[in-house]
Amino acid sequence: MNCYEHTLITKQDLSESQAKVIISRYEKIITTNSGKIVKIEDWGLRNLSRRIKNNKKGFYFHIKFEGMGITIDELEKAENIDESLIRYLTVRVKKHDLEKSFFEKKE
Repeated sequence: MNCYEHTLITKQDLSESQAKVIISRYEKIITTNSGKIVKIEDWGLRNLSRRIKNNKKGFYFHIKFEGMGITIDELEKAENIDESLIRYLTVRVKKHDLEKSFFEKKE
């Protein structure tokens, strides 16, 4: 299995419970399609560098997981039709760095 890092940005007007539902939905998609989640990071509400779909801010989530091509295909297929997402990006990495956390959630 390959190692992937997946970052997604949701709209700023989502409640905390709605954000948890979104993350659990994508977590389920990954696990049902031969994937294994290693770590999920909540980076919190951050400013966007420019307006995207009329949003100035967004909630960032970062998922580190192992999977295959079908896992990525199903994940991105579901994200293409999700109206609550602003952007998403999946990157293949050689191995996961679980020690370092690049962003801490802002309180």
